[in-house]
Amino acid sequence: MKIVFSMLMLFVVASVGAQSKKELAAQVASLKTEIEQLKKPKEAELTDKHKKASYGLGVLIAENLKPQGGDSLDIETLNIAIKDVFQSKTLKMTQEESMTIVQEYMRGQAEKRNAKLAEAGKVYLETNKTKAGVQVTATGLQYQVLQSGKGKKPGPNDQVTVHYTGKLIDGKVFDSSVERNEPATFGVSQVIPGWTEALQLMKEGDKFLLTIPSELGYGERGAGQDIPPFSVLVFEVELIKVN
Repeated sequence: MKIVFSMLMLFVVASVGAQSKKELAAQVASLKTEIEQLKKPKEAELTDKHKKASYGLGVLIAENLKPQGGDSLDIETLNIAIKDVFQSKTLKMTQEESMTIVQEYMRGQAEKRNAKLAEAGKVYLETNKTKAGVQVTATGLQYQVLQSGKGKKPGPNDQVTVHYTGKLIDGKVFDSSVERNEPATFGVSQVIPGWTEALQLMKEGDKFLLTIPSELGYGERGAGQDIPPFSVLVFEVELIKVN
């Protein structure tokens, strides 16, 4: 009888243990699922005008900050600060402290970004000038003749009509008359120095691939959001007509 009772108890304990393990495994699986859901980026739901305006403001702020080196900011801490202000909590920094710290930080980030861009441009120019057919002028302008024409050359006071596509060294197109399907007309001396020099080397019907150092382009300031400071510019230019 004792043997039977002992076996029964062992069966009950084993059953309870098995059930507990099963429940524990289920809880672990549920927690894993919740953690994975938390890891997934939350998608904005633009269901009303307030959410749309909030998202739009976020886009404007981020688009303004990113090219200045703001993409290294800690987004979670930024969100906490915004909430603290909106919820009238005691702030960890005054406005004056915040202004000083942010200005110093952004200045430092801009310097790092500019140094990186300048170095990348220098490496690109050094590599590009070794390619077959690439010619380098005294100013550092690099050009390659893709197509030869037989028309006349423009002078510094002439106007020209051209087709062109402009890219950064990473291949990003920032402007293209070809894509617009509309040639551009302008004065030879009304453009960046690299263009002014290159156009006077071309004849009507010529197509050149220009690689323009930043000092012959937009220099340390860049141009808008599309052309960062110290950018080497790559243009494919076809001289259609000297006006």
